[in-house]
Amino acid sequence: MSAPDLPAARAGAAIDVERLNKYFGDKHVVKDVSLRVQRGEIFGFLGPNGSGKTTCIRMLCGLLTPDSGTGTCLGADIVKESYRIKREVGYMTQRFSYWDDLTIRENLDFVARLYQMPNRVAVVDQALDELGLANRSDQLAGTLSGGWKQRLALAACLLHKPQLLLLDEPTAGVDPSARRDFWEELHRLAASGISILVSTHYMDEAERCHRLAYIAYGQLLAQGTAQEVVESLGLSTWAVYGENLVELGRQLRDAPGVAQTVAFGSALHVSGLDEPTLSATLTRLAQAQPDLRIERIDTKLEHAFIYLMGRSATSEGAPAQARARS
Repeated sequence: MSAPDLPAARAGAAIDVERLNKYFGDKHVVKDVSLRVQRGEIFGFLGPNGSGKTTCIRMLCGLLTPDSGTGTCLGADIVKESYRIKREVGYMTQRFSYWDDLTIRENLDFVARLYQMPNRVAVVDQALDELGLANRSDQLAGTLSGGWKQRLALAACLLHKPQLLLLDEPTAGVDPSARRDFWEELHRLAASGISILVSTHYMDEAERCHRLAYIAYGQLLAQGTAQEVVESLGLSTWAVYGENLVELGRQLRDAPGVAQTVAFGSALHVSGLDEPTLSATLTRLAQAQPDLRIERIDTKLEHAFIYLMGRSATSEGAPAQARARS
């Protein structure tokens, strides 16, 4: 599913940072990261666990100070004016961080008190209505399912009317129906002019972003629309159908022109950077095993990110994961 076009009228960066770096002791966890997120844009932030996504988000919202680098968030300097950013940004953490022994209404009222909001009752009532929580307002947060906890967390983020949302893997552990509803809400918010940076592991969610970036081991490896990211890698991809695909994936792992083999359902997807060499390899395979069916397919975003993950792991000396076996 492709993301809707971003209206040109919303030009202007909600986030504009250059060469951010962060160390924890001698560990360099964010390395020269530069990002620009336009107003009214949904910007996807992808990468494996431990890649630096959360550290980046915390620097953007003023919870962490970068060791070097410059930039602004909603026009405020991320180093000198972090106090402003904290009050103007909505931040949704990876884990549910509200109070299990309070009701939905009590949680929202507590957050409204923290922001010293006037007309708290009216503000909370509006949030309950807009997020579909009114009928559950007296239910204890600790008894909610993952999807309803997610709605509560988003409602709390929106109470103070932020113009930027920073969402750190907000749909992890949430069922597909709740994820779909959540993303419909994000697009409604973006259409109203709110900017959103959201980290995710789900490719279908990444494809619903206006633009996205992939980060691994603290470095940004790709940025752009989903189509731009795929095209920038220059991968060509074939699907192989037949028997014994597990063994076939092992055989192809080091074959000429093969960059990765990945199981997708009943097929083995084979990608490479050198199209003529890969095509010749698969032609020889088809001649040697005529029971196989091989066809050229479009390279998808998931192929691109599996390749990026494997390349980054290899460059860091970690076990390569790109050549996933079927």
